[in-house]
Amino acid sequence: MVTEFIILGFGDLKELGPLLFLVFGIVYLATISGNLLLVVLVSTQRGLQTPMYFFLANLSCLEVCYTSNIVPRMLVDLLRTNRVISTVGCIIQLYFFGALGSTECYLLAVMSCDRYLAVCRPLHYPTLMYGTICVGLAIGSWVGGFTVAAAFQVAMVSSFTFCGGNEIDHFFCDLKPLQKLSCSDPHLVNLVCMSLTVLVTLVPFGLTLASYWRILSTVLHIPSVTGRQKVFSTCSSHLVVVTLFYGTLILVYAVPLAGEVSVLNKTFSLLYTIVTPMCNPLIYSLKNKDVKEALKKLRI
Repeated sequence: MVTEFIILGFGDLKELGPLLFLVFGIVYLATISGNLLLVVLVSTQRGLQTPMYFFLANLSCLEVCYTSNIVPRMLVDLLRTNRVISTVGCIIQLYFFGALGSTECYLLAVMSCDRYLAVCRPLHYPTLMYGTICVGLAIGSWVGGFTVAAAFQVAMVSSFTFCGGNEIDHFFCDLKPLQKLSCSDPHLVNLVCMSLTVLVTLVPFGLTLASYWRILSTVLHIPSVTGRQKVFSTCSSHLVVVTLFYGTLILVYAVPLAGEVSVLNKTFSLLYTIVTPMCNPLIYSLKNKDVKEALKKLRI
């Protein structure tokens, strides 16, 4: 029985280890700094203490945890030859990866509904999205993500048996590489994965699409060009983040070729574990006047 795994990481690029360490280290520091800065701004500046920015602060906290679950160990592995991780450690990393990813799906859906109410129900918005409701939706997203991941983890651990190779051809403990090492019944594993996909991605993604469909239909009925631009500017940042997040997930888990070719799998995985968490605070701040004003006040 397998009691530990060897993470191959970027083993075919050993000579580039120090360079990759430097690049990924800078990106990781930028990700942590950018997201924590957004949390500080939302917490300290009154102009940003609205439901939209409250959910954004939750998303930034999540991104810090999400990338910290994977990148620090990956950076250490780039500089050492002994890349062994215990079975328990691997399962724990996979659990937090799944829990935080599930929570992000729910949070993005909640943020989409918030934008729908702000655009399509502006008169009722203050009564529908007040403090207690916002806190409840945020807590529900976190609890739901960790609960679904825990249920999946129990089902996975009870169905997976590792009795062959122990080399994970990835830079972290992801589901697909572990599936390849398992000698368990693949049908049960696929059933569990399908159930998780429906609960975690299809339902929140469907809710997000429905919200933006209603927003789009409302925007098209606004007579003035200025009014359309104003509404679009409040939703464009979130729409870009949703596109990046779900786009990379689809590339990794829905495209068969990406799962079979390890190079493609690693490349696309870098997008949602490193690049997207770094881009989120930039996307929300570059075109946002409120965030820019809050930054100026913080400097003063």
